[in-house]
Amino acid sequence: MDIGQERRTPVTARVKLTLCTDDRFFGPGVCELLEKIRETGSIRAAANRMDLSYTKAWKILNRAEEELGTSLITRVSGGRNGGSSTLTEAGGRAVRDFREIETRVREYASEQLKAHYRTFMPEEQEK
Repeated sequence: MDIGQERRTPVTARVKLTLCTDDRFFGPGVCELLEKIRETGSIRAAANRMDLSYTKAWKILNRAEEELGTSLITRVSGGRNGGSSTLTEAGGRAVRDFREIETRVREYASEQLKAHYRTFMPEEQEK
């Protein structure tokens, strides 16, 4: 019996994309925060959905905007019905591009896994 013939659980490659300068500033969490802001129209609501403090969400957004050199969200303060936030064009592009790159990196990792570790994979998974 070949190596890997007994394996029932598929072997996968897990890859996490993170943009960095001296330190990390944009990854899946920041992207998810922006997506939730787009869905809810609110930094506070987005932070709540992610179990983040409002202050932490602001710090994350400010850091990403500083490193990218552009505004990712447009903020409207307070008022009678409270404030709101929407993604800027750059914010929407950052989410779209990050998710696209993330998908391509995962696909490439999967291809490489199949090409280089086929002895550890059942034949049906190689397809």
